[in-house]
Formats: sequence, structure tokens, C-alpha cells
Amino acid sequence: MSARDNTESQTTSAQDQMVAGSAWMTAGSIFSRILGAVYIIPWNIWFGAFYLQGNALYGKGYNIYSFFLIAAIAGVPSAIAKQVAHYNALNEYGVSVRLYKRGLEIAIATGIGIAALMYFGAPLFTGGDEHLIPVLHSLSWAILIIPTMSLTRGYFQGFQQMAPSAISQFVEQLIRVIYMLMTAFVIMRVMKGNWVTAVSQSTFAAAVGALGGLLILGVYYLRRRSEFQDLVANSNNELVVPASQLYREIIAQAVPFVVLGAGITIFQLIDQYTFAPIMHMAGNYSAEHLNDLFALFGVNANKLIMITISLASALAVTVVPLLSEAYTRGNKREISGQLTNAFLMFEFVMLPSALGMAAVSRPLNIIFYGPTQEKLASSILAFSSYLSILLGLYTVVAALMQGISQNKRAVRYFAVGTVVKFVVQWPLVYFLGAFGPLVATGIGLFVTCYLIIHSLDVQFGINYAQIAKRTNGILMAALGTFALARAITLIGGLMGSESRTINFLITIVAALVGGYFYVYMVLKSRLADDILGSRVAGLRRRLHIH
Repeated sequence: MSARDNTESQTTSAQDQMVAGSAWMTAGSIFSRILGAVYIIPWNIWFGAFYLQGNALYGKGYNIYSFFLIAAIAGVPSAIAKQVAHYNALNEYGVSVRLYKRGLEIAIATGIGIAALMYFGAPLFTGGDEHLIPVLHSLSWAILIIPTMSLTRGYFQGFQQMAPSAISQFVEQLIRVIYMLMTAFVIMRVMKGNWVTAVSQSTFAAAVGALGGLLILGVYYLRRRSEFQDLVANSNNELVVPASQLYREIIAQAVPFVVLGAGITIFQLIDQYTFAPIMHMAGNYSAEHLNDLFALFGVNANKLIMITISLASALAVTVVPLLSEAYTRGNKREISGQLTNAFLMFEFVMLPSALGMAAVSRPLNIIFYGPTQEKLASSILAFSSYLSILLGLYTVVAALMQGISQNKRAVRYFAVGTVVKFVVQWPLVYFLGAFGPLVATGIGLFVTCYLIIHSLDVQFGINYAQIAKRTNGILMAALGTFALARAITLIGGLMGSESRTINFLITIVAALVGGYFYVYMVLKSRLADDILGSRVAGLRRRLHIH
């Protein structure tokens, strides 16, 4: 086999791995996100008149928790996945196992330290809202467990084994949602209790779910222990890496992951701590009204768009170890091909998802949140759906930079975007109200994404001609999906119904018609074959598309 044929074979194999890995991670992430959104319907009904206040408190607590969690995890899982893939590519599986054990020590230590800081320092992070203290106390318990669980997921991902991560993620979310709904019902409906207590139990569900996810990973590890032992026994065993060097490698790779992984959360925290003060300057608003507005743009819409953003997140997790292997081999052509594939796969799933959600924003909002402030809430959800394309793109490009060990440069570009967000935040919130933070986020992330993509193009070359040609096809099919779903939504809206059942039917019909149109178009034009490979030919035959 020639060197060129070998390169093409490696590229095809990498693409197949990316597609297979993305399928597992996307399935796990999507089902988890759907579970994390569906619970909202009964949860909001049981909270009654307190649901917007409860959502705002829940969202504020989770934003702070997410930042502390990323600090506790310290990027170690992604760093472990990247370094394990690196040593596996060198057939040094013994070093990979030692790396995992050293990472586990770091994860346990940081988990304990960060959980203690969050628990005892809770009054410092409330921003004047005393209701946040019990919520932060309940969330700190999850930080004791999740670093170990996330690190083990990273270890499996380094071996290109995505199923354990995906399944544990789903089980974690399932247990969390069951606990949330049980406690919300008992406290709010059976005991007629306090809504702050109910929110605190809903957030404590994160720890309960994490225990379930960790147990699933433990079962998978025990089942595959002999497989790992065989790989270690057949390693080259030529590398002797001291423990101190392993610690340095983990930390050097992990620290930038903290900043990049917390990127969206950092932007949300900027909104959380600046929105109310700026709005108080703009007019005489009550704290309750501003909490309601924050719930609409900062919590409610976010929960739904994160379903589509999770598609990009799943792709990002899959790309890092694959890119790391190509980078270790020094194969620029393979790196360029994987970058091109990553962008196309992102567009393939993100564009129709985001545009489709925007098209059904009104009935979708009523299904989950009811008719309260329906017009404003629907408009915010539609705008957030468009914005989710940039949020998802940031997730992917940050992962691409990490995969090629360009963490520091990616952090610098994110810092530039954050400064831009700060600069435009005040005037945009002052004049645009609840839409201001969303526009400011879009501008800041656009700057960061542009800088990263430009850097990748300069170093490795991105095949823009190939991307542009296929993007046109994706965009045309996605716009057709949007138009059909929007038309069905408008026709259904003529009934003027605020019933959840009627709006559920409208959303389902719009999603099925629009979704089938997209699938038909990408299969008929063979666009799906170009992006996902020849395996989609079977789907075309089953759907009788020629």
C-alpha cells in the first residue's frame, strides 16, 4: 500500500470512528437533554404561581454550580481522554492506566476542596439573594462525586469507547429527574411546603443522579478490566514516565480546559450578575419582575436550546482524542480532513435543529412553560434558537483547539471574546432589555469563533471550497425544514389555543413534516453520504428514496 493510500485509509478510519463515536455521544447527550427538559412540564405545574421564581432560583444556583463543577473537574476528563489517546497511539497502554490513576487522585482532591469552598462560602456568591444559600449547599454534594465519574468517562473516551459514557450519562439524568419530580410533588402538592425547599431538593438531585452514573461506569470497568489488562501486557513498555511528569501533563492539559469548558457558563454568570443592576439603571423595575425576565432568557430558553447544543457538545467530545492521535503522528493532511469533517458534521445536525426549534418556538414554549408572558417568552426562545448555532460552534472549535494542543491560544481568543461581551453588555441590556444579554453573548462568541477558525486555517488549511459546497445543500434543506415547520405552526396558531395538548400536537406535526423533509433532501441529494459515509445507503433503501 502506498503512503497516500495509507493516509487515505487512516482518514477514512478516523472519520468512521468520529461518526460512530458521535452517534453514541449524541444519543446519550440528546436523551439526557430531552429528559432534562421534559421534567419541566410537571415541575412547573406543581410549583404553580412560584414557577418563574423557582426557575430563576434554580438557574442562578446551577450557573454558579456549573462554574464550580468545571473548576473541580479542572478539565481533567478531557485532558485524560486526550493523553490516553496519545499514549495508546504509541502502544503504551501501561502509561495510560497510570495516567488514569494519577488523574483520579487529582479529581478526588479537587472535588473535596471545591465542594467545601462552595458549601462554606455560599453566602459570598448569592449576589444578595439569600434563597441561593440552601440551593448552593445542596449542589455542593454533587461536586464530591462528579469529578471521579467524569474522569472515568474520559478514560473510556481515550480508548474510543463512547458507549459507557453515553449510557452512564443517560442513567445519571434519569435518576436525577425521578428524584426531582418526586420531591417537588411531595413538597409542593402533598405537604404544601416552601418553594425554596423544593428547589433545594431539585438541585440535590444532581448528587443522587451522579451516584447512579458512577455505578454504571464501575460495572463497565469491571466487565472490560481483562481487556485493559491484555492491552497493558502487550504494550511496547518502552516509555518510563515518572509520576511527577504524569501530574504535570494532566495539569498542563487541564487548566486551559477549565476556561474553555466554562466559556458558556462564564457568559451566563456575566448575565446573572449584571442584568439586574443595568436594568435598575434603565427603569424602576421590581426584583420579582427582573427575576421573571431572567428566568425567561437565562433559564427557560437555555434549557431547550441546550438540547440542540448537546449535539455539538457530543461531537466535540469525540473529536478531541481523534485529533490528538493525528497530531501525535504529525499528519497535517489528516488533521485538515478531520477539521473539515468536524465542521460539516456540526452544520449537518445543528442548522436544521436550531432553525426547526425557532420555527416552533410558540407552541414549544407553551408546552413547557404555559401561556404566561407567552409572546415575549416565544420571541426570546426563537432568538435563543438562532443564537444556539454560535454556542454550539464555540463548543466545537474550542474542542478542536484542545485536540491539537493549542489550549493557551484558544484561551487568549476566548479572553478577547469575553472582553467584547463586557464592553457591549451595558448598552445592549440598557436598550434591548431581556434580549440584550443574548445579543452580547452572540457578538462575544462570534469574535472568539472567528479567531479560532482563522488560526486553524492558517496552520492546517481548512477546505472552505468543500465546506461551502456542502453547506449550501445543508442550508437549503434546513431552510425548507424551517419554512414547512413555520407554516404548520402558523396554521395551528390560528386556533389561538393555549392548551398544552393542542400545542403539543402542532409541534409534533411540524417536527415530523419538517424533519422528514430534511432527511429526504439530504438522502436524495447524497449529501448525507458525503458527510456521514456510505452507511446511510441502508437508510435510503428502507425509506424507498432513489
